[in-house]
Amino acid sequence: MAWLLVIVAGLLETGFAVCLKLSHGFTRLWPTIAFASFALGSFGLLTLSLRRLDVGPAYAVWTGIGATGTAIYGMVFLGDVVSTLKIVSITLVIVGVIGLQLSGSAH
Repeated sequence: MAWLLVIVAGLLETGFAVCLKLSHGFTRLWPTIAFASFALGSFGLLTLSLRRLDVGPAYAVWTGIGATGTAIYGMVFLGDVVSTLKIVSITLVIVGVIGLQLSGSAH
């Protein structure tokens, strides 16, 4: 259950990062409200998950989902530049998060 909270929190992190861009420096009301809602939800769920999980792997998964989700969303929906290096870097983030998670399961 705790890992499900981290995954949902990571998806909400993607939402708050995208809404932060769409808010144009908090000058647009609805993206600003969405940003605040997603951020509170994301941090709240991460906080709950940390009651049961080690902070390193949980934080890595949370930020990994947020970073890759935001980068992919930006490329697909916001016109961000798509490049081979960007795709490789996203893949490396995912591989790094998986590696960190697997390294913590040995205890």
